[in-house]
Amino acid sequence: MSTWTTMLDAAGVHDPQLRDDFTRQRSLVARYRRASYVAVRLLLPRPLVPHVVAAVAFMHHTDNLLDHGSAAERRDAYTAWEESVRKALATGTSDHPIVRPLLHTAAHHPQLTGHVEDFLATATTDLEFTGFATESDYQRYLDEYSLPAFLMVASLLASGEEPDGYRAACRTYIDGSQRLDFVNDLAEDLADERLTIPQDTLQRYGVTRSDLERVQDTPEVRALLRDLLQQARTDLADSQHVATLLPPAHRPFVRALTALEVATADAALAKGPTLLTASARPPVTTVLRILLREYRHARRFRHSPTGRL
Repeated sequence: MSTWTTMLDAAGVHDPQLRDDFTRQRSLVARYRRASYVAVRLLLPRPLVPHVVAAVAFMHHTDNLLDHGSAAERRDAYTAWEESVRKALATGTSDHPIVRPLLHTAAHHPQLTGHVEDFLATATTDLEFTGFATESDYQRYLDEYSLPAFLMVASLLASGEEPDGYRAACRTYIDGSQRLDFVNDLAEDLADERLTIPQDTLQRYGVTRSDLERVQDTPEVRALLRDLLQQARTDLADSQHVATLLPPAHRPFVRALTALEVATADAALAKGPTLLTASARPPVTTVLRILLREYRHARRFRHSPTGRL
């Protein structure tokens, strides 16, 4: 019996069609972010793994609908998607292979439903994105899109009622993570005619969009990239106490997730302006070291008679 099979059993996924749905979602999530997926499989308790996969797959599918096609096509696709998901949440049934696992997860973790509804209500923020005029616009994007998306997964990790300070800590984490993604993915986004650095930030550093598109290695560009990445790194470091607010069995995963993001920021910092040609990834040895360290913590917890790390 495979490890994935035992995880589906532990998560209460017994229907053959539903098991196939979850398995296809596993492949989708693994392609999306391999290191994070490995952390999910390796570090979280078996009953929780398929549920996290379902939430991430739903978020990723929705994001794809918002990102691909003309403005009219994206709006029509999202409108139909939102209506179908809300109907599924209300009735408890769906014929969509992305939504069926989400419903199963919501049945086991009722707190997820409210977060899915919150995400659906504000997801058009990404649909309407044309760039940020100011840092305040970026912060509004976090509150209306990035944070609701992240809370769908974070709510599963909290295992019920959110502890005091949890949402604020998640907000700090997603600020660092989203800023890192925007800077690290500049090459891809600029190729898609999408600029994610606020205009007032560019002006403060004396950098133009053309400078970024032409991969200009100037002191101004270097300072811009360095400071944005260091700001992201600081927010990620400040959010490390998120793990202390969670059940002990979930802490190794959250620590690993944060450490992987910090390692990505370090790799991006090392690239300098060449980051404008391709995204950075941390060295494989660094990723393995992070995962191995937290796996040891997870194993100690699983084999501890007191259930403590």
